Amino acid sequence: MCGIWAIFGCSNDREAGQLCSSSMKISHRGPDAFRIENVHCLDNCCLAFYRLAIMGPQFGMQPMRISSFPHIWLIFNGEIYNYLKVQQEFGFDYKTECDAESIIHLYAHGGIEFAASMLDGVFAFCLLDTQKRQVFMARDTYGVKPLFRLFDEELGLLAMCSEGKGLMGVAEVKKESKARVDTFQPGCYAAYTIGNDSKVTQDVAEKQFHAIEKIPKWTSVDGHVEPNDECVLANIRLLITEAVKKRLMSTRRIGCMLSGGLDSSLIAALVTKYSKEAGHKYPIQTFSIGMEGSTDILAARKVADFIKSEHHEVIFTAEEGIKNLDELIYFLESYDITTVRASTGMYLLSRYISDKTNTIVIFSGEGSDEVAQGYIYFHKAPSHEQADEEGKRIMRDLHLFDVLRADRTTAAHGLELRVPFLDHQFTSYYLSLPSEIRRPTKGIEKYLIRKAFDGMGLLPDDILWRPKEAFSDGISSCKQSWHKLLQAHIESKVSDEMMENAPKRFPYNPPHFKEAYFYRDLFESHYGGYSHWIPYYWMPKWTASRDPSARSLDHYKKSDVTSDKRRRVRAKGDKYDTKRNL
Repeated sequence: MCGIWAIFGCSNDREAGQLCSSSMKISHRGPDAFRIENVHCLDNCCLAFYRLAIMGPQFGMQPMRISSFPHIWLIFNGEIYNYLKVQQEFGFDYKTECDAESIIHLYAHGGIEFAASMLDGVFAFCLLDTQKRQVFMARDTYGVKPLFRLFDEELGLLAMCSEGKGLMGVAEVKKESKARVDTFQPGCYAAYTIGNDSKVTQDVAEKQFHAIEKIPKWTSVDGHVEPNDECVLANIRLLITEAVKKRLMSTRRIGCMLSGGLDSSLIAALVTKYSKEAGHKYPIQTFSIGMEGSTDILAARKVADFIKSEHHEVIFTAEEGIKNLDELIYFLESYDITTVRASTGMYLLSRYISDKTNTIVIFSGEGSDEVAQGYIYFHKAPSHEQADEEGKRIMRDLHLFDVLRADRTTAAHGLELRVPFLDHQFTSYYLSLPSEIRRPTKGIEKYLIRKAFDGMGLLPDDILWRPKEAFSDGISSCKQSWHKLLQAHIESKVSDEMMENAPKRFPYNPPHFKEAYFYRDLFESHYGGYSHWIPYYWMPKWTASRDPSARSLDHYKKSDVTSDKRRRVRAKGDKYDTKRNL
């Protein structure tokens, strides 16, 4: 997890230096080292980099330049998992031990679109070619790594940053600018030219180089598993396992967030199993958080005992969670209700990991619910076609909600997050399967994933088949949900009169109840005028509930019956016939 910042087309070098101070707002993303550097052969350009050292400790500082291509400058946030494979494939002569170097070689070999499309990993980067006087930006398919941009065509000004807060200072200094700070779209690249007058013009806006359903171009390097006579369940098992294995590359200690649900438990079990194979000689640490009576704490403890991890539990109170809301929303850059609720526990847990342990790289289960239709409301989908359409929609918007939450809460405390369920090979294979077998089956969400690992001895059966529960719900007890405690606190903070005036004060995405108003008010105190960063509130479909909590849905309230049914479904006598279901 690093922070990148760049600006091109300033009025003069002095202004460039002045604006560069805005980059300090993302210093939390790179606590190990930082560098702010003017581009010596171009006027009025500045690059800034805040480093969290994960790979290549001796050669990982940026902006990166190598002797083979001294005219190419790179600032990069992310990990490239196939950097050694593309080196072998194309015969690249690497000068460092850093995975980021592969981007420079790929660009020099085939251009920016080729480079971006050949990367197996998560990334946001800015590449400057001083020979061609061109600037390029690109972001990974799911937006796991954040990227914001400000481009003013009239002024010829371009700025980019890992987080929106790092560009607000630019907008404040350049008061004559009419441009706004926007999210750079995932799976896209953009290209710009720096003129002789130092002004920037746009060549390519946001051109998509990869879509969520497409098989990646680099599969010729890694070997994609196509649907064939081989068992679908075996393919799913193989691809998820390989997704974990490739993400074990790190010179820093690795750990796992563990809620006790299917997703985080499965990832933690695989990380624990294969960490020694990857050369890690320390025990894997797992981390769970909850309030007194948390269902997640109990389930996570059971998983940790089973996989024999070095387990840490953090208990927090409603007062602690509420006390941190303002700071949390500042780091989140979001006022979405579900995002704020779910971020509280993850933010406090990340703080604990950073303060109390030496674990830096954190695995989590984000992405599974979007890829595999894991949210409880998918049980209410009218058809498998509509369920498929909804699943792909929320996958496209992951960078606005769950991925945003996971990145900001960990980055705020200088941690590196890894999400195997968003591996390109796994997602492209899974989405290639018929939509009718990807929806909840026999009353069980994520049935294919559960069945793929059934009988493998990785997890206790009741964890593998545990009903879905949202993280923001599982951290609290069934008697007192976290969102109910929040609403009780906020009730006296937001008056009925304030709610009546809400549409006038907040014409864009107006809050419809007090909890939403409270979060929006905190957001505006930090990011007034930037409410467009969140285009809508996350809400489940096919339900009359006005609250996004899974505990408000009918299917959740039948969980006792569902759990008993799950135990019967996974019994040995119930075989999953792939031919029949395909």
